[in-house]
Parts: sequence; structure tokens; C-alpha cells
Amino acid sequence: MSNFVSAEQLSALQSSGAPVRVIDVRWRLDRPDGHAEYLGGHIPGAVYVPLATELATHGEASEGRHPLPSTRTLQDAARRWGVRRGDLVIAYDDAKGLSASRAWWLLRQAGVEVRVLDGGLPAWTAAGLPLATDDVQVDPGDVVLSEIGADAISIDEAAAFPERGILLDVRAPERYRGEHEPLDPVAGHIPGAVNVPMAAHLDAEGRILDMHTLQATFAKVGVTEGTSVAAYCGSGITAAHTALVLDEVGIAAKVFPGSWSQWSNTPGRPVATGDQPA
Repeated sequence: MSNFVSAEQLSALQSSGAPVRVIDVRWRLDRPDGHAEYLGGHIPGAVYVPLATELATHGEASEGRHPLPSTRTLQDAARRWGVRRGDLVIAYDDAKGLSASRAWWLLRQAGVEVRVLDGGLPAWTAAGLPLATDDVQVDPGDVVLSEIGADAISIDEAAAFPERGILLDVRAPERYRGEHEPLDPVAGHIPGAVNVPMAAHLDAEGRILDMHTLQATFAKVGVTEGTSVAAYCGSGITAAHTALVLDEVGIAAKVFPGSWSQWSNTPGRPVATGDQPA
């Protein structure tokens, strides 16, 4: 079964009365709090999810910008969203699935059935479906989550990963090459990592590309079924989208949640620049 649902499929699920909980995970680097945009128009019944406090936690700079939340924090959040045992959770955003994928990655580890809305909110509005402007409050859910973290790797594991598999840097090429770094203290990439930008998996409308194209993109860097693969980005958000896409084509992937924000804030970590891994 696909990790994605179309706007039409989501609308049909809501109309059917199926146990579906829709979450709005609007977040961007330039707009970490998307609540105002949520109130300006969201999918009817969707609960707003603040990524920074419910899908991440805060720590030292050496932990990265978006460390994993505890399982208890995530469970409390999911219950606030009204998630009950057996519910299907569908996450969306307005930024090509980046932040929605973080919710998918965490909830999937926790044993929740979860999907991402293909194309996000723009796909919903393009389909002519209605928006709501209320601040949705729901009765608390009773979901019980499994322990999360098994799909994450540490900074030391990320350093060693190219020796046994393929470490993907999914940031924009100029950040990978070290030509531009808008957020972190050092520019470049983890030695041995190969660059496959997240944008390579989406069309102009932010919808997922066809299976053959996705497989071909990964195969170019040696990632095929059975390959040991992990992904990182700036702070562990975009990398979850690559894990989502890899899972869609049948390839299991780990994520380095600390990503470049942790690596570049940890003294002594080597840095590579240019368009080659080493």
C-alpha cells in the first residue's frame, strides 16, 4: 500500500466515516509557527501540529536543531490530536510534504498507520475541495505508541555509515558543495556522503514522481533494493521525506536526525566540500 493519498482519496475517506485523523503540520525554516496560516484555511477537521514542540524537542546546539521528541512527548501530542487506537493518520503541509514527512517518520516508528497527502494543501485546493478556518479542538485520543528511535542513527553512526552503505545528503546542491550555508556555522558535507536533493523526487506541483523515475534517481548513486542507506539534511526534517520516498519504492532507510546542524556544531568533525563525496 502506498504511503501517499490523493486529495480525492482523503475526501472520500472523510465522507465515509472511516476512523481518520487529519493533521496539519505546516512549518518552514522562514516560518516555524504555521498556526496563523492554518487559521487562514485548512482541511476541514484537521488539527494543527506545532512541529518544533510536538515532533521535535529542544537541546544544545551540539544535538542539532530538531532532536527527536521522547516517545511520551509524541504520545501525549498524538492523544491531543485525537488519535485513537486503530486510527489512520493523514499528515499534510503546504511545503511539498517536508514537515508532514517528519510526522510520518515518527508515527510509523511508533506503530501508527500513517499516510501523507500527495501534493499537500495545494493539491486539496486544486481539486476544488473546501477549506475551514476554525481552530479545531477534539476529544483526547487513547493511542498507545511503541518506542521510537530505532530508525535513527547517531552522529558516530553517520560518520561511519559510508564505509558500509550509502549516506545521502538531501540538501540543495550548493549547500552540499559548501558554497552556501544560511543556517549553520560550517559549510560543506559529511565526508563520504552523496548528494540527492529532495526536490529530485517531486514534480512542479510538489507531487511524488512515478515509481520508475524514483527508482532510477536512487539507482544512479547505487541505492537499490537491499542497499544499506541513511539520509541527512540540515536538521532532520527534509531527510524524513527522503526516507518516505525510499520506503515508497521498497527500500528501508535510516535518518540521522541531528543532520548537518549537529555535525557542524560538533568540534572535530571533518568537513568535505565540492561536488564529490570525499
